[in-house]
Amino acid sequence: MKNFRIIIGTVICLFCLNINAQQKSKARVHIIHADRSEYDTNINSDADRLIGNVVMRHDSTYFYSDSAYFNDKSQLFNGYSHVHIKVNDSTDIFCDSCKYLGETKLAELFRNVILKDDSTILKTNYMTYDREQHLATYPHHGTIDRNDKHLVSEKGYYHDDTEMAFFRNDVVVTTPKYQMFTDSLIYEIQKEKMTFFGPTKIISDDYVLDGNHGWYDGINDLVYLDRNAKITSKEHSITSTSMFYDKTKDHAKAIDNVVMTDTVNKATVLGNYAEMWKKLGRGFVTDSVRALYYGEDDTLFLHSDTLYVYMDTVTEKLTHALAYYNVRFFRNDLQGKCDSLCFTVNDSTARMRGTPVIWAEKSQLQGDSINIVVANETIDSVLLYPNGFIIQQDTIEGYNQIKGKVITAYFKNDDIDHVYNEGNAETAYWIREEDGTLVGVNFSQSSSMDIKIEDRKISRIKYFKKTTETLYPKEKMTPGKELLKGFDWQEEIRPKDRLDIFRKPLKNTEKTTETPNRRKKR
Repeated sequence: MKNFRIIIGTVICLFCLNINAQQKSKARVHIIHADRSEYDTNINSDADRLIGNVVMRHDSTYFYSDSAYFNDKSQLFNGYSHVHIKVNDSTDIFCDSCKYLGETKLAELFRNVILKDDSTILKTNYMTYDREQHLATYPHHGTIDRNDKHLVSEKGYYHDDTEMAFFRNDVVVTTPKYQMFTDSLIYEIQKEKMTFFGPTKIISDDYVLDGNHGWYDGINDLVYLDRNAKITSKEHSITSTSMFYDKTKDHAKAIDNVVMTDTVNKATVLGNYAEMWKKLGRGFVTDSVRALYYGEDDTLFLHSDTLYVYMDTVTEKLTHALAYYNVRFFRNDLQGKCDSLCFTVNDSTARMRGTPVIWAEKSQLQGDSINIVVANETIDSVLLYPNGFIIQQDTIEGYNQIKGKVITAYFKNDDIDHVYNEGNAETAYWIREEDGTLVGVNFSQSSSMDIKIEDRKISRIKYFKKTTETLYPKEKMTPGKELLKGFDWQEEIRPKDRLDIFRKPLKNTEKTTETPNRRKKR
């Protein structure tokens, strides 16, 4: 019995609430004031014409106009001239004329429509306003102004209760900092956050941002771009699948399929993750890094685990670049490998460290450290120190060799022209008759040597201080005797083409060799 009374009581309460809700939803439109009233059946059947300082009320919303027609039966209100709708304490609407239906709480607003909500101002020539949903809609061109932002679109929706705006078609956002062009936009006004959909471009004095999806945080000046993101400045551009850009710090973070382009230095760097700090003049790319430097006649392809770039903060021009770990590069006339490489623009020098080796034509150059000086996009000279070693394939067979503490090789037409060898200098070169018949292998030692090379053969040696020289005839040569100590021909790890820079060669202890007689070395 007790449970039955509880159920009956609950039903009665719900019934009463339903009656109250129905009564509330059927609240009628009231005439609060008019200077005079006329009944005109010719113009608007069953409608009163209200003239002068008209004030109407529906629930908590007030309607002001110079004149109006009001049909009490249908709850239809038409206001004319200087229409003002005071929706609540924070939202006001102004227009030349309006049509309002009390049953649906839907207003149509015509000509010179202005909606003011705190510091947000919406302007258009035709708008509907749904009091139930707190939703303003304009189908044909409108603008919203908020502090220093001016937004224009062909279609728009504005929720005054949540302060959310939606824009469609030909959306343009203008601020003192930037201008944005997009197809669709959601504007969270209190958060100053704009989320955009479709092809979008953001233009400022310093950069241009492109993407097909993302958002802009106006409070923190932070941008997220997705689906073919791109940032372009005066001298550089970065493209990627997605990107974050912090305008305050001038910091860009690119993720997946990253392409960095330097238009001044004709260079492109690719990877899967990159960061750039423009104000600090530095950045890096990592994960499957490959760099392309475009010369007039050829392109250099480089791969490393990570590549750092440094720029002049005023001119944005590259000052130096650092490639770290597993560095390999390829150009038709030059190939190389090392553990780290630093290239400085002011002296056009590439410094290779960590078991470096370079190959040029039929020559191999190695040392504990290698410096390559570039002039007019070609090799000018190569410094090998300490423990320099140059190997050149003989025109028929065998290897000509130059060894010393410090070796400087000078290039001409992409091949070695002459070599200055100082500190325990040694050479081993094959001597042949004019018809190519082998005479023997000549070995020489001196404190320093100046060596002239023609057609990849040693044509002249100038010795300094004490010198020893020995010629071993062909018939007295034993396997391995023709090689200087430390000889290490590394052709098997030489990059063969631009794709081969990604290959990870075996360690030195695991390598094979093209020279069968290497166990006995001089």
